[in-house]
Order: sequence, then structure tokens, then C-alpha cells
Amino acid sequence: MNDAKPGPDDLNPQPERLSLREQLGGTPDPLFEITLPTGWVRRDANSAQREELRAAMRDRLMRAHRPDLLARVQPLVDDAFDKMAKESVIAFFTPETGDDDALALPASLVASLRHAPVPGENLDPLIRSLIREAGATPLLGDKRFLRFERETTQKMDDGEFRQTNVVYLTPVPGSDHKRALQLTATIVRPVDAPADDRPFVLMRALFDLCVSTVAWKPAVAATA
Repeated sequence: MNDAKPGPDDLNPQPERLSLREQLGGTPDPLFEITLPTGWVRRDANSAQREELRAAMRDRLMRAHRPDLLARVQPLVDDAFDKMAKESVIAFFTPETGDDDALALPASLVASLRHAPVPGENLDPLIRSLIREAGATPLLGDKRFLRFERETTQKMDDGEFRQTNVVYLTPVPGSDHKRALQLTATIVRPVDAPADDRPFVLMRALFDLCVSTVAWKPAVAATA
């Protein structure tokens, strides 16, 4: 590692790098599965998904006779995807479009990959720093997952809201702790809502349970 000590602010995922085995057509990292809230689905953070969401948003606004909102909504979608690209997000999880039974929450969940800052080294120094400086602890007592929270106050238009990021890290099997899956749940609430606000507490518990279900399965090896 370099001389700089890793800390909680170093948790933004770095651009994904292909390992030598992947470049040579070897077995890629395993895939993961997760149990989601009712009506939520997994979406890939790619251009095809961006266009699908833009089209779905356009159709809904047209049916609602509000085409005037397109100019405001579509840039928000583009900004969200641009941000996910910068943060190496590989998937995100949202309520299924058009599913009235889907659980609507003022929250989001994204998945990204963490890589060791220096090739050949691992993430252990960062993990130790998160435990020491950010108060990271095992998720529900399961040491395979590390969990910690960060809370900030954000401004939007003329108002403010509290934003809590619940970050979960678990090593990618077979990576020797050089790569980790990072899941980040973002929950928003009014600035006057306390930390023990019941809906907020329940949402945190819900995402804790969802992340605790993460299971790995082998990926299909690349072929020529």
C-alpha cells in the first residue's frame, strides 16, 4: 500500500479492472444473489437500462398528461446513471416499474466492486481502518459482512433532508481479499425525524436483512 492510510473516505469504488485471468479468458468473479423487498428488481447499470427507464418514465408521464415534466425528470435519470458510472456501480435495485404492489421506500440500494488500491495487495488495511475510524461491525454478528453508517444533511430546492448511507462490504470468494462486493443503501428522512424514528429504523433493519441473504454462485467461464 502507499504511505497514505486508508480511511472511510476512501470507500468510493475505484474503476473496475479486469484481472489477468479474465483478460486471458479465465473464470471471472462469481455472481451474487440477494433477496429484495417486495416488488423490487435488480437492474444493470448500463446504457440499455438507462434508455429503458427513460422510455418507461416518458410513457408514464404521457399517460398522466404531464409531458411538461419530461424536461425535469429525464436529466435526473441521466445524472443518476452518470454518477453510478463514476462510482463503478454494477447493479442497482428498485421497485419494478408499474407494479402497484411493490414496496415504495424513500431509499435506494446499489452494488459496486471494491479493488485493492495497489495491484497485488489486499483490502485488509482499509477494513482495519473502517473498524477503527468508522465503527464498522459485523452485520448481524456475521463476520463475512462488514457494516457501517454515514449520515449527512443534504439540500434540495428550498428544503433539507437527512441522508443515511448504510455501507456493507463482503469479500469476493477466491479473490484473497483483493476485491470486495460493496452494497450501499441510501435512506432519506426529514431533518426533524430523529434517529429512532420508527420508519427509519424499520428501513435500516429491512436492508440489513436483505444484505444478509447475499449468496454467491459460480460465473460462467469466458470462451473464445
